[in-house]
Amino acid sequence: MDDTTRYQRLLARYRNGDIDRREFLKLLGLAGMAAGVVGGPLGLLTPRQAKAAVEQVRFDGWGGVVSEAFREYAFKPYTEATGIEVVDGTFGGADEYLARVRSSQPGEFNIAHLSGVFDYARYHNLDLSTTLNEGNIPNLELVIDTLQEPFRRITDGRLSAVPYDYGTTGIAYNRKHISDEEAQEKGARLLIDEQYKGKIGGWSEWKTRIWYAALQTGQDPNNIEDIDAVWETLREHRDLLLKYWGSGAELMSLLAEEEIYVTEGWSGRIRALQDQGHDIGYLDPPGGLAWQECLFVIKGSPMAECEELLNFMLEPEVAIAVAEGQNYPPALDPTKVDLGEKVPTLPAFDPTGTLSELNFFDPAYWNSNEGEWSKEFGRIQRGY
Repeated sequence: MDDTTRYQRLLARYRNGDIDRREFLKLLGLAGMAAGVVGGPLGLLTPRQAKAAVEQVRFDGWGGVVSEAFREYAFKPYTEATGIEVVDGTFGGADEYLARVRSSQPGEFNIAHLSGVFDYARYHNLDLSTTLNEGNIPNLELVIDTLQEPFRRITDGRLSAVPYDYGTTGIAYNRKHISDEEAQEKGARLLIDEQYKGKIGGWSEWKTRIWYAALQTGQDPNNIEDIDAVWETLREHRDLLLKYWGSGAELMSLLAEEEIYVTEGWSGRIRALQDQGHDIGYLDPPGGLAWQECLFVIKGSPMAECEELLNFMLEPEVAIAVAEGQNYPPALDPTKVDLGEKVPTLPAFDPTGTLSELNFFDPAYWNSNEGEWSKEFGRIQRGY
């Protein structure tokens, strides 16, 4: 039996329900030990007849349920197929991780699960970008064009990353204390409602804080005309907080333990809480914040192996498994790929693949204000 037939039969068994996803990915990895199957997830995976020159690729991401999904549904099968180990690191914040990359030796960090076009532009402007050989990533053809275009504009038509998922940062609230009707009525201003003083949380990330303060003052976050009103609102929010949170795990813990009743939160993490049985509502208010995440290949990385891993991770069966595990829609175009039953139910999912109803950071605008605005928010956060 040739490898193409083997893969097609394995895929048919999975789709018919004869084997579950875990077994499918395990067998997929074992199948990859033979010659690659063009057009499938192992299309570019080649047999390792001798000890590979590259024995590992480092991948850094956000930890928690997100990293668990990558580890279970992408990294393990890839390692079984290629013999290349994926060293799985985590970080709590984009600024902290960038500082680590900038102080590292070339090649020490390889692929990063970056959030937003903003970070893509930062890495490129710091001469940390690469040029992917898209011929080695045929599954890129399945990715939503709208997600690719902002990256290509920054790097003159080429890519240093592949889009992988998207989501929103909306308002999460405890339904025991806040009704859906109240959340809808108050929108972004629910986060500065004095009756919930001491039960409000907030992400300690300057861009998100400023975005929501702009909404709370009736301004376009991508064209703020009264920045002083934003600073005053940020101080108002700070004085009502229980605390700023710094990671997805902390966000989930604060809500699950009912230490806070309302905060902005990441759509996938809130869906995970809901799936665990917590009565948490989620609202994307008018003007709310959307983002996309990419798998960015950092300068100095082993390009062929990184491209091989990216193509594997974009294979629909793998990308869908990861999406269902981390609760964020994949970057795959739903008009080209059947995304199954769960993905269309995830927060922020757009069945059209256009993402026309979502609001994203304007990277040029936010990058140009980063120095001043991040510094001022830091002062406010410290109590000034």
